[in-house]
Order: sequence, then structure tokens, then C-alpha cells
Amino acid sequence: MENVTSGNDAAEKKVADFYNNQGWITRDGITEDAKRFEDLRSCAAGYISKCRLRTLRHIPLSGESIIDMASGPIQYPEYLTFSSGFKKRYCVDLSQDALDKAKELIGTHGKFLHGSFFDLNFEDDFFDCAISLHTIYHMDKNKQEDAVRKLIKIVKKDKPIIIIYSNPNAFYSSPKSPLRRFVKVIKQIRVFSFKEKVTPPIIPQQEADLYFYRHELSWWKRFEDVSMVKILPWRTFEVEMQTRLFPDNFIGKLMFKFLFFAEEMFPTYFTKVGVYPMIVITKKC
Repeated sequence: MENVTSGNDAAEKKVADFYNNQGWITRDGITEDAKRFEDLRSCAAGYISKCRLRTLRHIPLSGESIIDMASGPIQYPEYLTFSSGFKKRYCVDLSQDALDKAKELIGTHGKFLHGSFFDLNFEDDFFDCAISLHTIYHMDKNKQEDAVRKLIKIVKKDKPIIIIYSNPNAFYSSPKSPLRRFVKVIKQIRVFSFKEKVTPPIIPQQEADLYFYRHELSWWKRFEDVSMVKILPWRTFEVEMQTRLFPDNFIGKLMFKFLFFAEEMFPTYFTKVGVYPMIVITKKC
């Protein structure tokens, strides 16, 4: 395997090893990454699609170029829409296999850059938008700021950087959280209504094959010196808990519709308690 890590970055090496050897292996049309980290049940499909498309709300309608940092193979249909208004999509990834698959999808619409984001050179104020989904929290905790600063540097003034991150203070962290109490009620309903086995409390999935570190959401304020920072809800539940709470039937679909409606109605609350927030950074200068 080609060495694509930056220096002695152990976190990046761990990510590269996983995605070069396991993550993008596809069986029956599904990647290992999707099997491990996504809710693939039919009851969740509509909800998950709408959550992914929340990203699109903050992407400009048109532009010359967009950078997708850790693009992977662009494995979900919603991800393809992110660059529909741009002339070029720059896909950066540690996995050549992922980039090859991305190229099969978007062809000449894309530029494909294999290697560490830290080692690649880009012009300042070049991109009209940047996206990075579920990537920053897999970087070494001491290099996450460097990654975000670099994204800000290479994006044009007044243009957005959209990052899907992970919240260390999600609802399961606080015993007094109203959402946590609501989860207990849902579990009891499932037990009595569906004769399902009671499952023990769980913690969010810590991907054993990947480095994982989440800063407090207040950490993002440090970028207000050069940008405007908004934090919004993207998805509330970690996949393992989501699959335990929402049955794979019409009742589960109704529950997901209610959850999405609640997230839309009360974004401040769901940003605080949700597992996956969306960070929207708009460059000021």
C-alpha cells in the first residue's frame, strides 16, 4: 500500500489502513463502511436521505469548484447532488480505490487527489465551497484545527465550509436530558407492543478500526476570528441506538417522520442533544 499519511500521524495511518484494506470493499452493492456505520433499513431510508440533503441547503447553487475532503467513493446518491452546480468537484481521499470509484461516477466533472489533505497544495481563496463529512473527528485531536484552518484558507471570501462532526455531549451523556427520558419511553413501547427484548444501555459507537476524537461544540468558536460559525442539527441518533429504537416497519417510518419534523422545528435543542451536528463556516476575510 502506498504511504499516503502525513509524517508520523498515527491517526491518519489508522484511517488509511482501514479504508485501503476494508472500508471500501463492496459486497452485494454495499460497502463495508456502509454496513458498519449506516442504518440501511427501509424504514430509515427517507429520513436519512432528508438528513443528507440538509447539507445541500448551505452549498451555493453554482460555482467554479467545490472541494470534497475525504470524498470516499461518493457512495450515496444525495452526495452526487452536492456538486451539481459546479464545474469541477475536487475529491481528496487517502484511498485510491475510493477515488477510482468516484471517478466512475463523475468522470471529467471531477479532479481526484490521492493523499493526505495536509500534504496537498491548493491556492488560497480558490474554492467556492468545501464539504467534509464525518472526517474531521477521525483526525488527530491536535491537527483538527489545522485542517479547518486550511479549508478556510483555500475557500473564497463569503463562501461556506460545511462539516459534519460528532457531539461529545449528545443526549446520552446527560441522565436528565428530556430526549434520554423520551428514549426510555420508546423502549418500553417497543417491549410491550412488539414483545421485543429489552436491550442494555449503549454508548455511541467508537469505531475500533478508526481514530476518533470529538471536541466540545464550543471549540468551534475559535474560528470566529476569520469566519461566521453556525451549528445546526444534521442527525440525532448514532446508528446503533437508532436501529434499537426505531422498528423496521410502518411505525418506524412514522417515528422517523416525527423525528425529522422535531429537528426542523427545534434546531437549537437538537443541535445540543444530537449526535451529529452540521458546522457551517462562512469565510469573512
